[in-house]
Amino acid sequence: MKPVRVITGTALPLDRSDVDTDQIIPSDWLKRVERTGFEQGLFSEWREDPDFVLNDPRYADARILVAGPNFGTGSSREHAVWAIQQYGFEAVISPRFGDIFRNNAVKNGLVPVEVSEETVRSLLFWATSAPTVEITIDVLELTVLSLQAGIKADFHLDTAVQLRLLAGLDDIGLTLDHTEAIDTFEATRPAWMPSLA
Repeated sequence: MKPVRVITGTALPLDRSDVDTDQIIPSDWLKRVERTGFEQGLFSEWREDPDFVLNDPRYADARILVAGPNFGTGSSREHAVWAIQQYGFEAVISPRFGDIFRNNAVKNGLVPVEVSEETVRSLLFWATSAPTVEITIDVLELTVLSLQAGIKADFHLDTAVQLRLLAGLDDIGLTLDHTEAIDTFEATRPAWMPSLA
């Protein structure tokens, strides 16, 4: 997982609430054995409508997804996060996230930015009316900023989550960060106990 400090880019406005993981990545895509190629399944049923926002070429390079409340509810499929990231998004902004989705997001380096509904409404307005307006998400300062749109908002991340994103540590990376302590513990264990050696 790569470290995340600052994300700057344009936003795709997904003005829908209660977007669940089955809508993000339909269950047909869960049959894949690889962990790649999920970007093709991102909102695939909605993308059949030529007017769906993801089909709009103005948002082809968007790095931030702005959505209504309760984004990522539903089943615990990690594939939803993979699809969003593999499509090119580095953060999702919403007033509320499904708990499991938020947890999967931070474990994979996708930044879940929870701000007020008022801030999201402003971001959706600007992303819709002026698609070139840039947004900056600062994971160290925990701020969302768009000078062009006149928006500045704070967001919250647990300290452990914030540090994990800044350092680029997934669960394995967090464990390997304690290699010296693990080696010390293993070296001092009684010989009769099971060993990793």
